[in-house]
Amino acid sequence: MTPVDERTAISRLLDRLNFGPAPGELDRRVPRGFTATLDELLTPAAPVVLPDLGPLPEKSGKKGEKNSAEKGAAKEAKDLRARQEATAVSWWLDRMVTEPTATERLTWFWHGHFATSAQKVKYPALMLRQIDLFRRQGMGSFSDLAEAVLVDPAMLIWLDGRRNTAEAPNENLSREFMELFALGVGNYTEDDVREGARALTGWTVSKDGNAELATKKQDGGEKTLLGVTAAHDVRSFAATVLANPESAPYVAGRLWERLVSDTAPPGEVLDRLTAACGPGRDVRALVRAIALEPAFIDSASAVVKQPVEWGVGLMRALGLRPSTMDAETAKGLTGGLRGMGQVPLRPPSVGGWPSGQAWLNTSAGLSRLRLAQLLASKAELGGLRGTAEPERPDAVGLLLGVPAWSDRSRAALSTVAGDPMQLVAAAACSPEYVVSG
Repeated sequence: MTPVDERTAISRLLDRLNFGPAPGELDRRVPRGFTATLDELLTPAAPVVLPDLGPLPEKSGKKGEKNSAEKGAAKEAKDLRARQEATAVSWWLDRMVTEPTATERLTWFWHGHFATSAQKVKYPALMLRQIDLFRRQGMGSFSDLAEAVLVDPAMLIWLDGRRNTAEAPNENLSREFMELFALGVGNYTEDDVREGARALTGWTVSKDGNAELATKKQDGGEKTLLGVTAAHDVRSFAATVLANPESAPYVAGRLWERLVSDTAPPGEVLDRLTAACGPGRDVRALVRAIALEPAFIDSASAVVKQPVEWGVGLMRALGLRPSTMDAETAKGLTGGLRGMGQVPLRPPSVGGWPSGQAWLNTSAGLSRLRLAQLLASKAELGGLRGTAEPERPDAVGLLLGVPAWSDRSRAALSTVAGDPMQLVAAAACSPEYVVSG
């Protein structure tokens, strides 16, 4: 392990448990120390008021030929959904930029873990309600969070839970919950999937977007799930799956992958993390234990920033907020994230977004540079302009929270140091900034 100083360790905390330091934040936090900063980051944020997106869009009706009035109504509903989704995405990005605790970063993690997409859900307000569920419960009990997700309206639509009835069980939610959300591949059987689907029957989504249990569609019989026979329902399904000894290590490993390294933690580390979250599956205790592992601050532990993490971190550093951007810049922000392959509320599948090297491709790199140039052009860079040109590479590193540049990066930055906007854009696309290490 390579030792790091206190400032670098706290910078790592802000990078991994938030989205990077805001201007002056490192200077404020370093005197408080690593442990105090960690505890402050893990303090729950105050409740938020979700934006009012307006009414749920009307359904487009059955597929097939439509008359002109039906086509017009379908287009109007589609346009309304697009406007609502754009508002929701901008609002959430703004929350990520401004939230001083780890709350939004963990909310973002859960969005990728319990991946749900507006492409199928169609109702942006339901997507925002799911995001708020992650925000409110994402640092509490994983058991409570997982149970709530099973009857979340957006999830019921996304994984066909609302079509799961005693007469025609649908296995999607049961399967993905075990495979991706709670256990991992190889820790359940096809019989478990079928019995789990029976346990989850009867839930529907009302016209106003609330989850409801239709008892007439529920299978009240006994089911044998993971070796446990009972009249399982949603609650006992969640409890039985999460009681499996493979569940806690699986979830701890997923958090480790996003907060520390793509490399799985050694067995003894995983044992410590599992013990830390305890039988109550305390997420806050688990995250704290991860941050206190030596590997967390080891400079050899590198994580490639996902495009949203990168973009939000850059906006934080530059003092920019989506809520105050003009329409053209806001459109450019969303377009840039889309060009890199990641926009909130639009994960590509139930498996979420990829991690690691998948983001370091040429196409994403070009989109990253264009977005970095756009954001830098909107920032107030008086501090850089007032710095002597030879000192600007160090100054931009301080601005972005990069402790040090490699010789190669420093040389590249020196060639554009005469133009503060291009300097910021180049620094934001450097390996030292794109990879949190």
